[in-house]
Amino acid sequence: MAEATAMAQRMNMRAGWVRSVIGKARRMPGVIKAVTPGQATAARDWTLYRSRVVEPTRIAAGVRFWQHNAATLARAERETGVSAATIVGILGIETIYGKQMGGYRTIDALSTLAFDFPAAHPRAAQRSAYFLQELEEFLRLCKSQGRDPLSVRGSYAGALGMAQFMPSSWQKYAVDFDGDGRIDLFGSPADAIGSVAHYLAAFHWKTGLPTHYPVQFDALKVDLPSLLQNDIVPSLSPAAMRDKGVTVGDGGNQHPGLLALIELPNADRPTQFVAGTDNFYTITRYNWSSFYAMAVIELGQAVEREVKP
Repeated sequence: MAEATAMAQRMNMRAGWVRSVIGKARRMPGVIKAVTPGQATAARDWTLYRSRVVEPTRIAAGVRFWQHNAATLARAERETGVSAATIVGILGIETIYGKQMGGYRTIDALSTLAFDFPAAHPRAAQRSAYFLQELEEFLRLCKSQGRDPLSVRGSYAGALGMAQFMPSSWQKYAVDFDGDGRIDLFGSPADAIGSVAHYLAAFHWKTGLPTHYPVQFDALKVDLPSLLQNDIVPSLSPAAMRDKGVTVGDGGNQHPGLLALIELPNADRPTQFVAGTDNFYTITRYNWSSFYAMAVIELGQAVEREVKP
């Protein structure tokens, strides 16, 4: 319990309370398994991934969510510049609008990852330190909100509520968007909507900027290794992409900023590509994955087409 005492000192909390809470945490083998590097992985497949999340049941749930929260979504878009479709896409991918917020006791998940992170992971020390910080932020959050830390549930990684914010993100970016004097990402759709919008705005969402453009390749000129070397970070102007064999469509050749060539592998089928803008990159601040960002975009667009035919 020495670490619990040290945590209490860092957080300026009663050591007895912190030791009591941490002492009731259970080691979760399933959590350890979930973060342990696998022996073999299947080929990445965007089409398969998309089929699992941009699908009729989730789209229908998104339509209902948008219709029930239309005024709040419009307000969030007006105040932050973040598109309602993107907010709806994130909440749909994360939890199906609050339907699946995770069944792990957060104290168990974060304690397991802080104190028993699998040594086989190549960044075990850094990840353990990260989750220890998140455990401390979780305890601070529970104290400030009067929540029982033994009853809060979330994902196996400690993410919370409809928006699946980590405790540190809740502390930094969550907002009381319904004005009831309390931030509740579990039970308030308005707080979840406002918090997602505030998060993306804090990571430099640009109002009115497309998330991506279609591309065409010059097969005799294209230099894929050079185009992909910076992954999803925008680093090339449209002119520089053209020099490397990629033409950006839908007016993207006039895009004023930098772009990234986004690779969407399809296992044994042809890889898809788009040119991602700063807004595509901003979505990946939520989850560092081109698949995730594109699924957010396409789910939001599918819902918007149904709401605003």
